[in-house]
Amino acid sequence: MNSGDWSDTENDAVVASYFGMLSDELSVRSYNKAAQNRALQDQTGRSRGSIEFKLCNVSAACVGLGLPIIKGYRPRFNFQMSLAEAASRWLARHPEWELALHRKDASTMAEPPALYVGTAPTLRNTPPPEELEQMQRVARRFDVAGRDERNRALGHAGEERVFHHERQTLRQHGQDALARRVRWVSKEDGDGAGYDIASFTIEGRERLIEVKTTNGWERTPFHISRNELEVANERRDDWYLFRLYEFARAPQAFELRPPLDAHVTLTATNFQASFQ
Repeated sequence: MNSGDWSDTENDAVVASYFGMLSDELSVRSYNKAAQNRALQDQTGRSRGSIEFKLCNVSAACVGLGLPIIKGYRPRFNFQMSLAEAASRWLARHPEWELALHRKDASTMAEPPALYVGTAPTLRNTPPPEELEQMQRVARRFDVAGRDERNRALGHAGEERVFHHERQTLRQHGQDALARRVRWVSKEDGDGAGYDIASFTIEGRERLIEVKTTNGWERTPFHISRNELEVANERRDDWYLFRLYEFARAPQAFELRPPLDAHVTLTATNFQASFQ
């Protein structure tokens, strides 16, 4: 049995197996973990236990990468960055994989149920420091926030889900007239307003909602533009950041209100260059 460090070839093999099983799980197709393990034993010369542990490492890497994970493989941290690199290579070779997660049949999206909006992450539910630091390091290394921001299918699907959620919530409270006035601003008018959805509270106040969507866990970092921050500060009584997470499996949500720096650390990630 091989017992040394895992090579790039071995990491690529276990990551490919993991994403194959994850795809089946998310699509509600049956798959055989034991058969996958035996195939990986043949490919790598590793033991059954070593492969099981490595698959749990892949789950941890996926958390850092802002991706869904296989339910049966509980994340195990202290993995080598080379494993996250292998997952990143797989994603680069299969750009269609993340797009396929959000191809919704129009009939199923016509009137989805309202979302449960839970509590935002706090210091009280922070993971152990060493786990959080590793996940943050992976997220920075592979620009997870930027990848989510560039994933137009993900962003569109998230905004559509919140649009229906707002209308459904208002109807449930007898505000049918307000529900009909909810607008998907970014779709109808384009980006630039500083929010995506123009909705209302059940009392009739404006709700200007900026939607940020990820397939990852609740602490996956996200990008926010200077314009969005300015609108949040100017309209702080009406502006809401609606965070959707674990979107590919079973969307969960929380909201943040201005000032955002009371909830998150805002880090400048790029600069505008102007000629003198």
